[in-house]
Amino acid sequence: QGQLVESGGGLVQPGGSLRLSCAASGFTFSINAMAWYRQTPGKERELVASISSSGGSTGYTDSVKGRFAISRDNAKNTVYLQMTSLKPEDTAVYYCNTQPVPRTDWGQGTQVTVSS
Repeated sequence: QGQLVESGGGLVQPGGSLRLSCAASGFTFSINAMAWYRQTPGKERELVASISSSGGSTGYTDSVKGRFAISRDNAKNTVYLQMTSLKPEDTAVYYCNTQPVPRTDWGQGTQVTVSS
């Protein structure tokens, strides 16, 4: 049984920064591409950023390009999302999961709220 545990969210002012972490267990993390997703009430879950299994390739949705950076540490089974220049529209619950096909056992997510 796999497990994904997200952390690092919180309340931050516009223009601020946060670093999210996701600890994975129960599956072979190092051979899986990973991604960060986010969801707001009433909307579909959105793919925000992805990273290849080796970490050598990354991708971002247009709205976060230049502001967010995804990285991973395969020795620690952890994927990160560094978020800078945060905007109110970044407010959401953020989840990590495998990519392109997410595992069915989503974590609880971590809430990011950008507000003054």
